[in-house]
Amino acid sequence: TEIYTLSLHDALPIYPNPNPVRSGNQTIRNSIGNITINSDYTSEGQNYRQRFIILHYTAIGKEGSLKTLTKEEVSAHYLVSDQKNDPVYYLVDESKRAWHAGASEWKTTKNLNDSSVGIEIVNGGDVSGTFVPYKDFQIKEVAVLVKYLADKYEIPATNILGHSDIAPQRKSDPGPLFPWKELYTKYNIGMWYDNDTKNNYEREYSTKLSMMPVSEIQRELNKFGYGISITGTWDKQTKNVIKVFQHHFRPSNYSGEMDVETFAILKALNEKYNKK
Repeated sequence: TEIYTLSLHDALPIYPNPNPVRSGNQTIRNSIGNITINSDYTSEGQNYRQRFIILHYTAIGKEGSLKTLTKEEVSAHYLVSDQKNDPVYYLVDESKRAWHAGASEWKTTKNLNDSSVGIEIVNGGDVSGTFVPYKDFQIKEVAVLVKYLADKYEIPATNILGHSDIAPQRKSDPGPLFPWKELYTKYNIGMWYDNDTKNNYEREYSTKLSMMPVSEIQRELNKFGYGISITGTWDKQTKNVIKVFQHHFRPSNYSGEMDVETFAILKALNEKYNKK
């Protein structure tokens, strides 16, 4: 398998314009015959296949990650190494589907392999029973790459997600030690809540939350984007969704229990990103 490497020092000029000017004729010939293709007209009704960026950890080392992602029936578009002098590995062409998301959904979109770019980060995950911190240079490389992809394909902040966000019943990556807040505050990448709004909701729900129907909390999580069934009970699927939400937005405590701070963060995020 051929592995392409990507220099992050000069990222933007590496690829041509994904929407180049189209014009002129070309001829297609095959055993059936030939036709002339004219490209002078371009439809306005189109968008990019690449609508999401999904971040993962590999839970194994670099060599194991490269072997798994190139020799087995799982793949990602990019692999960020845990060795500082390594390039970022470009494993699947961005125009093609990588097999990284599996059964997944976010809002109205399912099977996100069809519509996403997958980035794997070499990291031990929680195989040992505790999550492993990321290295600073890895986060910088991820930031460069995500910004490049988001700019290239006009991917909004609301579609930059972790694997656990789109598959909360079976995945935990990139885990609570992935610094989503740092990506937002330093590089304006991804989603984060406004602290004043969160504080206002904490005051509002300090006594109301305990009386709120579970179904209303489930609907709030669903409104944000998570795939969750509205059952009206504190079932395992709901706790799993709360836990991965906490991984992303309240990593200091990811108990899976809906407390006032967690709910205030959820309300603040929905106010910011889902006003409709």
